[in-house]
Amino acid sequence: MPRLQLDLSEDDARALRGALLAARASELASIRRRDTRLFAGYGTDTSREDMTAEMSQHQRRIELLDRLIEAIRTAES
Repeated sequence: MPRLQLDLSEDDARALRGALLAARASELASIRRRDTRLFAGYGTDTSREDMTAEMSQHQRRIELLDRLIEAIRTAES
């Protein structure tokens, strides 16, 4: 399993955490947009299937971002 290790200053850790939180917010916004489109019935069956798959990818990214944010938070303690 790949392992990631970074040596960061406190300022860099805060900046990285902020960037990860911004990325997480962007992923969450994408999920909400697609969810709204699915709920409203936009698109063809195929495009709705694609939107569902994209939502799964965004959710996975959010989970990974959450893990990174928690790792930074833990390292700062």
